[in-house]
Amino acid sequence: MFTRFVEPGRLALITYGPYEGKMCTVIDIVSQKRVVVDGPESVTGVRRHMMPVRRLSLTDFRMKIGRGSREKTLKKALEKDDILKKWSETAWAKKLAAKATRANMTDFERFKVM
Repeated sequence: MFTRFVEPGRLALITYGPYEGKMCTVIDIVSQKRVVVDGPESVTGVRRHMMPVRRLSLTDFRMKIGRGSREKTLKKALEKDDILKKWSETAWAKKLAAKATRANMTDFERFKVM
């Protein structure tokens, strides 16, 4: 059964654009295809803005926040539930971190791994 619905408080990974590879939270639903997301910027580096749903990969994590919540409320909910810590422990996040590490390796570091 499908459980990753687009809803306020859903943690998502941005897959395209200037914030690609960063985590954000769905704050509000604008239309069938667009949502308002926020990082918050001090935590994940994503500012509050509107983006298409097709550029997001929804995760299993959800916080209990209301529609259009302020940044202060979002920060409290992230800290209370330890959402980003739980995310970093998933296989998906570990795979993304390993991919980033491999991409930043120099030629000699790649040689040492062999």
